[in-house]
Amino acid sequence: MSSILAGLFGANSDYKKLENEIENLGFLDSEYIVYLSDDHHNSQYLASVEIKNRDMTDKLRHVFSENHVHKTYLFENMSIDQASYSNLKRLIDARSKAEIHSSPDVKIKVQHDGMNSEVKA
Repeated sequence: MSSILAGLFGANSDYKKLENEIENLGFLDSEYIVYLSDDHHNSQYLASVEIKNRDMTDKLRHVFSENHVHKTYLFENMSIDQASYSNLKRLIDARSKAEIHSSPDVKIKVQHDGMNSEVKA
């Protein structure tokens, strides 16, 4: 079965350029979806591409990175018919909640002996 590689792109990325590069890799129009909001000129967008072999995954990741992808997600055993926006959003939300995000450097205080009878000068 095929897999879906989805990418979240920033407002500075041109979705038309991305579509052209995906098609230049040999993907058909029916094998990818670009999800745009109503104001597609100044907003983020999501793109999903159906991958049928592993060799294309690396090539597609390279195209995504050239187009300033923020984050990519690989969904195995999924076809483009199952890659509706609501389904992908639900899966991405679940993965994001399960992901351990890096935290800022935390300084840990060393435990002191507390008060003792020793007097230090």
